[in-house]
Amino acid sequence: MTVAMEKPEKTEKPEPTGPDGPAVAVRRVSRRTVVAAILVVWVLLFAVLRGKQTLDLAAADLTDLHRWFNDANDSIGANRNSNPLFLYFFNEIRLVIDTLVTFVQELISQPFAGRPLPQIGWLGVVGIAGFVSWAVGNWRVALLAVAGFTFMGLQGLWQESMDTLALTLSAVFVALLFAIPLGVWAGLSDRFNRIVTPFLDFMQTMPTFVYLAPLTLFFLIGPASATIATMIYAAPPAIRITAHAIRSVPETTVEAADSLGATRRQSLVKVLLPMSKRTVVMGVNQTIMAALAMVTIAALIDAPGLGKTVIQALQSLDVGTAFNAGLAIVVMAIVLDRVTTAASAREETARRSGSRFLKWRRPLLGAGAVVTAVLVYMSHTYVWAAEFPGEAGVGSSIARGADTATTWAQDNLSGLTNTFRDVLTNGLLNPFQTLLTDSPWWLVGAALVGLGTVLGGRRAGVTAAVCVGLLVGTGVWSDAMTTLASTVVATVLVMALGVVFGVWMGRSLLVDRILRPTLDAAQVMPPFVYLVPFLALFGATRFTAIVAAIVYASPVAVKIIADGVRAVPAATVEAATSAGCNTWQLITKVQLPMARGALTLATNQGLIYVLSMVVVGGLVGAGALGYDVVAGFSQGQLYGKGLAAGLAIVLLGVMFDRITQAAARRVSA
Repeated sequence: MTVAMEKPEKTEKPEPTGPDGPAVAVRRVSRRTVVAAILVVWVLLFAVLRGKQTLDLAAADLTDLHRWFNDANDSIGANRNSNPLFLYFFNEIRLVIDTLVTFVQELISQPFAGRPLPQIGWLGVVGIAGFVSWAVGNWRVALLAVAGFTFMGLQGLWQESMDTLALTLSAVFVALLFAIPLGVWAGLSDRFNRIVTPFLDFMQTMPTFVYLAPLTLFFLIGPASATIATMIYAAPPAIRITAHAIRSVPETTVEAADSLGATRRQSLVKVLLPMSKRTVVMGVNQTIMAALAMVTIAALIDAPGLGKTVIQALQSLDVGTAFNAGLAIVVMAIVLDRVTTAASAREETARRSGSRFLKWRRPLLGAGAVVTAVLVYMSHTYVWAAEFPGEAGVGSSIARGADTATTWAQDNLSGLTNTFRDVLTNGLLNPFQTLLTDSPWWLVGAALVGLGTVLGGRRAGVTAAVCVGLLVGTGVWSDAMTTLASTVVATVLVMALGVVFGVWMGRSLLVDRILRPTLDAAQVMPPFVYLVPFLALFGATRFTAIVAAIVYASPVAVKIIADGVRAVPAATVEAATSAGCNTWQLITKVQLPMARGALTLATNQGLIYVLSMVVVGGLVGAGALGYDVVAGFSQGQLYGKGLAAGLAIVLLGVMFDRITQAAARRVSA
C-alpha cells in the first residue's frame, strides 16, 4: 500500500538586513583563485624583472658562511686530540662504535689477528643464516636465506656483501638498543610522546645524505660515522612502531592486570610487551630496511661494502659492475625483509597451520644447531670452507649481460628515450627552472610564503618565511631553486602515476593483489639501485635523477591514494551509481574528491621521498644541491659549501613537509 505524501511548501529565508537596509552577502574567494592570482602576479613580475637579484653563485665560489664552515672544520681537526669535548666524548663514542664494527667485520668479513680470513668463513655464515631464518621463521625462509647468501658469493661479492651486513647489523643493534626503550616510554607516557614526536618528524624529514657531513665533522670519515648516520636514520621507525604497539594493547587487558595486583613493571613485562611483540618485530623489520638503505649511501664517507662498489661504478659509468653490486643489495634486502617479516608472524602462522611437525620443531632445531656449529667450526678451520670457492663467473656473466643490454638499449631505444627526455625537459622542467632561478630571490620567496599561507594556513606561511630567509643565508639560493624545480616536476609526475595506479588499485582488489608485491619490492630496494638502469637509458643527466626519484617515490604515493579511494563508503559509491554516474564521473566526482586528504598526504610523502634522492642524483649529473654535497665530501675546499647545501636540502624538506601536512589537515577537517 502506498501513501501519497504532499511536499512541504518551501519557506524562503529572510534576507539579512543591516542598519541601512538589506545586507549584501559577501562571497568568499576560493583558495584556488588565490593560488592562481599569486602565480599570475609572479609570472608578470618575472617578465619585467628577469635576471635581477638572482643570488647566482659559481661552482667554485664561496660565501663567508662557507669559509666559516671550512675554518670550523680545520679548527676541529687541529684540536681533535686536545679538546676535552673530543677527548672524553666524541672520540670515545667513535672508539666504541669502531670497536663494535671491527668486531663484527673480523667475525664474518675481514682478516683477524694474523689470519688471512675472518673468524667465520662463508660456509659458517651461510649455515648461521639458514638456521636463524628457520628458527625465527620456517623452512621456506631458510631456503631463501641460504640461496640468497650463496648467490652473493657466486657474484664475486662475498666480502663486500659481508662488510655491508656487518655495518647493517652493528647499526641496527645500536639503534634498537635506544629505540625499543624510547618506544616503550613513548607508548606509556603521553608527555614523552609529545616531546619526542617533533624530533622523529625532523629525523625522518631530513634527507639521508644530510646526516653525513656534520657527522664527519665530529667522528671523521669511516665506519663509525657511517654507523652513527645509519643508526640516526633507522631508529625513528622502531620508536614509532614500538610506541604504537604499546598503545594498541586493549585497556581492558591492562586494567585486568592492575586489578590482580600487578605492578607497573609486571604489567609491562608480562602483558604489554608480550601482546605487542608482533608489532615490535615489524618495527625491527623497518629498522633493518632503513639501515640497509643508509649503509649503502654511507659509502660516500668511506663505509666499506656494496655501496662503495656501486658508487665507484656509477662515477666511471660502469653499468655492468653497478648492476651486479646493486643486485646483491636487492638480494640482501629481500632476505632480511622476509626473515624479519616471517619472525613477526611465525607463532600465529604455526597455530593456524596445525601441522603435526610442530611437536618435532624443538628436536629438529636442536639438530640444526649442532649442524650449524659444525659448519662454523669447519669454516674457521679449513680454507676451502672459509674462502668462497669459484671465480665469480656468475657476477661476470651478470655484468656482461647488463653491459650488452645497455648497449642494445642505447642503440635501439635512444630515439625514444631521448625524445621522451627532451619533451619533458624542454616542455616542463626548463621553463619552470627558469622561472625559479631567473626571478629575483625576494619574488620567489614572497610567492612561496604566499602559497604556503594559502594552502597550509598562517603557521605554514610563517614556517615558509623562516625557511626562505635561512635559504638565502646559506648562500646556495640559485642551486636550491634548481633543485626545487626538479623536485616539483618529479613530484607532479609521481602524483600523476599515483592517481592512475592508486585509483586502479583502490577500485579493484585483483589489481591490488597484483601490483602491491611489486610496490613492496620497490620500497625495499636501496636508492642507488634505481640509478643503474636509468643511467643506461638516459645517460648521466639531471633527467636520470628525476626518473630515479619518480620510481623511488611512486610506490608510497600509489599505496596512500589506493587506501584513500578504498576508504570511500560503499553506500556513497552505490548511490552515485544508481544516480546514473558512469565510471569516469564516479572517479572524478565522488571517489577522488572524497579522498582529498589521502591525495594531499600522498603529495607530502612524494615530495619528501623525491627530495631524499637529490644527493643520489648528484652522482649522475643532477647538479645543484646534490652536486654541492657530493663535491663537499671529495674536495676539502668545498666542504663548507657542501655543508650549507645539506642545510638547504633540510630547509626545503621542512618547508614542504609543513605546508603539505597542514594542507592535508585542512582538507580532512
